[in-house]
Amino acid sequence: MWAAVPERARWRYRPQRSFWRHPAVRAGGVIILLAICGLLILSLVREQTGTRGFLVGLGLATLPVPLLITAFRWLDRVEPGPWRNLIFAFAWGAFAAALVAITANSFATQWIATATADPTGAESLGATVVAPIVEESAKAVAILLIFLFRRRSFTGLVDGVVVAGFTATGFAFTENILYLGNAFGEDQQIGNSGLASVTAATFFVRVVMSPFAHPLFTVLTGIGFGMAALASRRQRVRRWLLPVLGLLLAMGVHALWNGSTSLFGPYGFYAVYAAFMVPAFALLTWLAIWSRQRELRTVSAELPAYAAAGWLAETEPLALSSMRARSMAREVAGRGYGPSASRTVGEYQAFATALAFLRHRAGRGAAGPDFAEREQELLHHLWQRRDIASPALAYAARATGRVWTPPPYIDYGGYNPYKN
Repeated sequence: MWAAVPERARWRYRPQRSFWRHPAVRAGGVIILLAICGLLILSLVREQTGTRGFLVGLGLATLPVPLLITAFRWLDRVEPGPWRNLIFAFAWGAFAAALVAITANSFATQWIATATADPTGAESLGATVVAPIVEESAKAVAILLIFLFRRRSFTGLVDGVVVAGFTATGFAFTENILYLGNAFGEDQQIGNSGLASVTAATFFVRVVMSPFAHPLFTVLTGIGFGMAALASRRQRVRRWLLPVLGLLLAMGVHALWNGSTSLFGPYGFYAVYAAFMVPAFALLTWLAIWSRQRELRTVSAELPAYAAAGWLAETEPLALSSMRARSMAREVAGRGYGPSASRTVGEYQAFATALAFLRHRAGRGAAGPDFAEREQELLHHLWQRRDIASPALAYAARATGRVWTPPPYIDYGGYNPYKN
């Protein structure tokens, strides 16, 4: 049995930081930066689309956002990342990355048109070459920042996929406002309306057919960072090479998508969509779900060591490695003791999962120098919540069949149907 956790004043891990490294100061600086970028990009978009076009584009562009956010958050259910990271990623994509993209793309296209005296060719080159490089690089910055400064919550492939998905969702949201607003303005000028309008066609292509286009591109970068997070500290080449390869692949796929019509003719868009985008999306979806199941297997493999040491009940690793049992444990606690108990069980599950991943990284040599302090802190959080969470998880393990329970004995007047 391990020694008991020290008193709170002794176990709390609070590294000393200078003023500029304090979390509140950093958070304030990031919020101010994103707020300025948001004001600038929304002002630029409204200037290009007009006020009515901006409002129409805003309303239509909002429709796919809940679907995308729900899908990526679903992937992150095993070890949910902090909402502040995901909100930052979405805001970076919607404001900072979009501002960089719209400014850099316009400047580059104008420069190419002036240098070549070919505005049409400049537009095609800008969309096929410049835009993928600029946009994917701008979106990758959000993933890089979370990878560097929120490393504790960026532990594997699923985290890379989710952060990249939120970033790209924010970027696509702002871009859709621009495209849909411009389409509405064009319809207003020529008098189109209904299904035959440019707005309806743009909405169908960008929101109905390809809402996952930008997330698909940027997820490739996220996978590179996620694989780098799995590498040990000795694998320095892998840790820096994989994100670069993921970014280059994202740029290449983005360029293929943007240049589908110019490269393959008027039906190139549909050919690339059917032959490449749909299979690629299916493959990445499978990879993300497989990675989530891999996380559950990690929980199942690592937590029994803590159960053997007495920190967890024997049935808890079985329940914590099943999404069905996790959900049932929260539901049971909520029915018995109210919403606060359900939240306590959810917190217990999150801390236990983080503990399993921490131990797994330590086994690969990828844990940081504060491994012991972090492990102690997580164990303390579990110990504080075990009186409520442990019975609920034990019940869920039995109810979901994770733990075999013998059939009850029933008196059938001397006849026992369970005996041959």
